[in-house]
Amino acid sequence: MTADHLSAVFGALADPTRRAILARLADGDLTVAELSAPFSVSQPAISRHLKVLEGAGLVSRSRRATARPSHLEAEPLQEATAWLARYQEFWDESHDRLDTLLASLQGDQTNQPPRGGQPRRNAP
Repeated sequence: MTADHLSAVFGALADPTRRAILARLADGDLTVAELSAPFSVSQPAISRHLKVLEGAGLVSRSRRATARPSHLEAEPLQEATAWLARYQEFWDESHDRLDTLLASLQGDQTNQPPRGGQPRRNAP
């Protein structure tokens, strides 16, 4: 996936209405009228959202008699997920280092003498 296509996918996913449309399409193909039913926006507004999703490759539309059902194309989502997964390892390692640092700092504090001058005793 090229950087520009990845940007188009993330741009399309940035809108909550478009994410909701994708969620509905995950259950099966729907027409614009069916997609617009739960939203408080017009059918033309849903059509504009579908154009953005189509441009990102997340939705395809076909013609069935007079209806034009929309279909979820999941491959770009998988590619975006793979791109994000590369950073998961980075964050996991960063959190592991932070956990190690916090554990060592907490260990240092338990061995510090209290303000009264007597060292703390570790529990057996």
